[in-house]
Amino acid sequence: MIALSGSPGCGKTTVAEELRRRGYKVISVKEFAEMHGCANKRGEEVIVDVERLSRHRFDGIVEGHLSHLLKPELAIVLRCNPLVIKERLLQRGWSYEKVMENVEAELIDLILVEALENCEEVYEIDATDMTVEEVADAIERIIKFREGYEPGKVDWISKLEDKIEEVTRYGGL
Repeated sequence: MIALSGSPGCGKTTVAEELRRRGYKVISVKEFAEMHGCANKRGEEVIVDVERLSRHRFDGIVEGHLSHLLKPELAIVLRCNPLVIKERLLQRGWSYEKVMENVEAELIDLILVEALENCEEVYEIDATDMTVEEVADAIERIIKFREGYEPGKVDWISKLEDKIEEVTRYGGL
């Protein structure tokens, strides 16, 4: 099982569609959870029982921001500039509070750290300035060669240091 994870808004679903088009077997965490009775709908949200779902295996790519918690053999974490994520999630109509939770999670490497704690092998791709095809190519290289894109190279706090100071002074990214 391969996890394709990352913060909401980093491009997982779009890249998963490209991988599916290239012949890979891909399923979303939500579909995988529904298939195994590990999803409960609460209003608009679907709550996934990750602990129960992690007992099930999938021979292919599981896409979603919880996929790295399913104890896959390989996790690929897509990363994206938090300012880009903010704009994408606001365009989707998300509440400002929910947007900022996800921006902060990306800024502090939350999903990458969780993946490192839960997976045998972890890679990270900064997809900020890449096309969907380039990200899919990078994922294919990782799957085939298990090299490149080692974790620990993306550092948003250093890269966005000036913006973070602005946030502190003016109250919001």
